[in-house]
Amino acid sequence: MLPVSMVGRAGELAELDRAWSTVTAGGRPSAAVTVITGAAGVGKSLLVGAALERFAPRPAVLLAGAARMHDPAPYDWLAAVLSGRDTTDLDLPPDALAWLAQQPTAPRERYAPGTLLRLAVRTVRLLVGAGPAVLVVEDLHALDPASLNLLCELAVTPQLPALLVVATRPPADAVAPDLAVRVLARLCGVRGAVRQHLAPLTPAEVAEVLTQVYDGSRPAEPVVTAVWRRTGGNPYALTELLAAHAGRGPDGLLHEPLPAHLLGHLRPAVPRPATPPDAELTGREIEVLGCLVAGMSNKQAARALGISVRTVTVHVSNLLRKTGSASRTEAALWAVRHRLPVAAPPG
Repeated sequence: MLPVSMVGRAGELAELDRAWSTVTAGGRPSAAVTVITGAAGVGKSLLVGAALERFAPRPAVLLAGAARMHDPAPYDWLAAVLSGRDTTDLDLPPDALAWLAQQPTAPRERYAPGTLLRLAVRTVRLLVGAGPAVLVVEDLHALDPASLNLLCELAVTPQLPALLVVATRPPADAVAPDLAVRVLARLCGVRGAVRQHLAPLTPAEVAEVLTQVYDGSRPAEPVVTAVWRRTGGNPYALTELLAAHAGRGPDGLLHEPLPAHLLGHLRPAVPRPATPPDAELTGREIEVLGCLVAGMSNKQAARALGISVRTVTVHVSNLLRKTGSASRTEAALWAVRHRLPVAAPPG
């Protein structure tokens, strides 16, 4: 592997080591929290991976998950954690566990949102056991609201022997920026939380990378400056540029074009859907939308609003069309993004 990712990250690695030591020492009232932000390609995931390799003692439990790339569903992070894991020994209702794991055999009816959240926290508690554990959350900016709520609960769950490591792009790149801001504020507000932001590499750090790549021979300063400017100091862009010109001298980095895929990668990974900001919703549609935000099923929404399930289904279909959403989750996120005053009715 090219020695790109950890150049300039020694301080961050040491800080992660210290956070882990607070967990292994015991006596913490709740989980330790580390939040890592940075633009696409700055090496957040590689930093977390490098830290996991050097943690001592080794984590007894590692739970890692990320957002689904397409059509995020509730509790995506936990579903990724449970994927492929034997859960037969977990003391949990089988139907709730199937729903949390997003299994195709999960029952159509789901628990009330508050109950399901408590079951999700209990699931993580059972998986962590006596610990010490590391909970890795990738791409918080793309996670669904239910997962974000779960992470906030885990951060303050009493006597959870774990280090919660959250990696995310800045809130401006999030599916729901306002929601991401609130979640990050809550996570960073936990006592003793570690906050890191990964900036692009400096010209001196780019020079260090190039020196390692070219067997200890430091390229000329014009080459270093040109590479730094062309890649913006982005470690991923630098890695791709070096890989595309492997086997040739450093002078080739001056003039040959960047790989075409780089520009596409360095755009925000979660494109904001082209939904009409002025969608004209009826009062009933806003009420149904509030039920979607609360995570209710059609049957639960019908019972709460005192209308038929078929009527709710029609309203949901109209909401998807008017908001340009492909799923119920997208419609709920649309409501959050546009700050609609939606609220689920009691019951």
